Amino acid sequence: MPPMKPDADSPQKPRRWLGGLAAGIATLVAACRSTPPEPPSVPEEPRVPAGASEVTGPVPGAAGSARPSAAATPRAYRQDAATHLYGLNAARIFKGRLPPLLYAVGVLQVDIDARGRVLGTSWLRAPRHAPEVMAEIERTVRAAGPFPAPTRMGKVSYTDTWLWDKSGRFQLDTLTEGQE
Repeated sequence: MPPMKPDADSPQKPRRWLGGLAAGIATLVAACRSTPPEPPSVPEEPRVPAGASEVTGPVPGAAGSARPSAAATPRAYRQDAATHLYGLNAARIFKGRLPPLLYAVGVLQVDIDARGRVLGTSWLRAPRHAPEVMAEIERTVRAAGPFPAPTRMGKVSYTDTWLWDKSGRFQLDTLTEGQE
């Protein structure tokens, strides 16, 4: 066999091969990389003219509209009740983190029967400086009935803290987004 003649560009072949391999790997990595989805755009809330009410009143629940609750404790039931209240009062929920100073904070105990009806309410910490807030919270709770039926407990007394902003919007401690 005759000796092989060196090719004029043989020193370049390994470099081209490595360059092509690197470019291929870079393309593969770029194709596999995922870009995080853009956050959904949040529509700006309409401005309310001065003097007009920003908040509508409680939305009454339809009779028998609440789903049953499988909660085994009053603390677990509180989550179902808060979700129920938020669903009926979506326009009245304060969106985002609450400001550092709230207009009122109240702790209310709610007694619910086996069918989800509100039997009674009692204040454990009443915002007495804001009697209109106390009345509105009680009205909101009663209008939200029937609540989810506490099927595993028969009846339940649960407690939640109402965090009330001066705008008339609120959050419940159970579902709060926090405070600045």
